[in-house]
Amino acid sequence: MVIHGPIGTQGVLLQTQSDALSQIQNNVLLNSSLWVNIALAGLAILLFVYMGRNVTDQRARLIWGATLMIPLVSISSYLGLASGLTVGFIQMPAGHPLAGQEVMSQWGRYLTWALSTPMILLALGLLADVDTGSLFTVIAADIGMCVTGLAAALTTSSLLFRWFYYFVSCAFFLVVLYALLTTWPKAAAEAGTDDIFATLRILTVVLWLGYPIIWAVGVEGLAIVQSVGLTSWGYSALDVLAKYVFSFLLLRWVAANESAVSVATGGASSGAAPADD
Repeated sequence: MVIHGPIGTQGVLLQTQSDALSQIQNNVLLNSSLWVNIALAGLAILLFVYMGRNVTDQRARLIWGATLMIPLVSISSYLGLASGLTVGFIQMPAGHPLAGQEVMSQWGRYLTWALSTPMILLALGLLADVDTGSLFTVIAADIGMCVTGLAAALTTSSLLFRWFYYFVSCAFFLVVLYALLTTWPKAAAEAGTDDIFATLRILTVVLWLGYPIIWAVGVEGLAIVQSVGLTSWGYSALDVLAKYVFSFLLLRWVAANESAVSVATGGASSGAAPADD
C-alpha cells in the first residue's frame, strides 16, 4: 500500500473522512460487508419490536429491551463505518509484516462492541438471573476487553505494545468466558432457563472466540490475511450470528416462555431481600 497524506502523532495518517469514504466505496468487499450488516440490523430492529409487542412481565421486558439495543447500536455504528466517520489510517510500526505501510483501521467496530456486547451479557445475565455483583464484574471485564482491543488496534509506536494490549484484552475475555462456562450456567439452572441459556452460551462462546482470531491473522495482527475487505467480512459475519441470530433465538424463547422468566430468584432482577417466614 502507498501512504497518502501527512503523518500525525503516533503514526496516524491525516486523511479526511472524504478520503476514507472514497476508499470504502471503491472496495466492493469492504463496502458490502458494512451495508449488508446495516440492512440486517434494520430488519432485526423491526422484527424484534414486533416479537416483543406482547411481552408484559417486567423481567422479560428488561431482557427484551437489552436485546433490542443490540441492533440499535449496531446500525448506528455501522453507519459510522460506512460513512468514513469512524475509520482511520495508521502506519504500522517496525517489526510488523506491513511495517511502514498504510493500513485502514476500522476503529468504530470497537465502539460497536463496547456498547453492544454488554447488552448481550446483560440479556444473558437477566435470563440466568445471576447476582448483581457477578453481572457487573463480567460486563466491566467485557468493556475492558473492548477498550484494550481498541488500544491494540491503534497503537503504532511499538509492535510490542500492540501485542501487549492484545493479550490484556484476551485476559479480560477469559473473565467473561469463565462466567459463561462455569458460574452463570449454575444460576440459569436454578432459574429454570438452563435449556435456552445453554444454547445461547455455546453460540456466544464459539462466535466470540472468532474475533481475537481474526484480529491475530488479519492486517492488525500477523497480516496473514492482508485484505481489509476479507477481514471486514469476517467481523461482519460474526456480528450477524453473534448479535442478530443470538437475539432472535433469545426473544423467540422469551416471548413463548414469559412465565418461565417472570419469577426472579434473588439475582440481578431482584433488588429486594426475601421476606422472613
